[in-house]
Amino acid sequence: MRHFAVSVVGRDRPGIAAAVSEVLLEHRGNIEDSQMTILRGHFTIMLIVSIPGEVDAERLQSDLASVHERLGLEAVVVNEVTEMEPSVQTLATHIVSVYGVDHPGIVHAVTSNLARQQVNITDLTTRLISARGGEPLYAMMLEVVVPSGLSVDKIEESLREVREREGVELTIRALEQDAL
Repeated sequence: MRHFAVSVVGRDRPGIAAAVSEVLLEHRGNIEDSQMTILRGHFTIMLIVSIPGEVDAERLQSDLASVHERLGLEAVVVNEVTEMEPSVQTLATHIVSVYGVDHPGIVHAVTSNLARQQVNITDLTTRLISARGGEPLYAMMLEVVVPSGLSVDKIEESLREVREREGVELTIRALEQDAL
């Protein structure tokens, strides 16, 4: 099996996921991991797809490019990725919440602080929330893996600087693990 990362961005409308998944199915592709959402009126797709080794990767790219043209999408990108064992995936242990008046630099301030502490981000979502008559509010949620030996108190202490410099509310709490 070969694995591909497939990214698609297009103005939101019905049929984008169906058209992309149809091409992948025609190439005997299996969508193993996916994230699909609407970002500022654009439907975005990020997929990891497994495809049998004998499938022509150039034809796959060509067929996805025809979806790009037919639907007038902004971007379709396909890249082969090295295979990872599913057991290597790490489960998030904590969630970091950030709220504040929107301005450039919030994501960088929080993520670079966490990176310096070797905290791994497994999921990051942001939203711009319009405040009636006021400045837009920025909301960010990060699922993270706190490395063993690093206390949450130490992370909170380090994030205090970010909180003050960026003028945001910032919390970290344990993430409950659901058994599937």
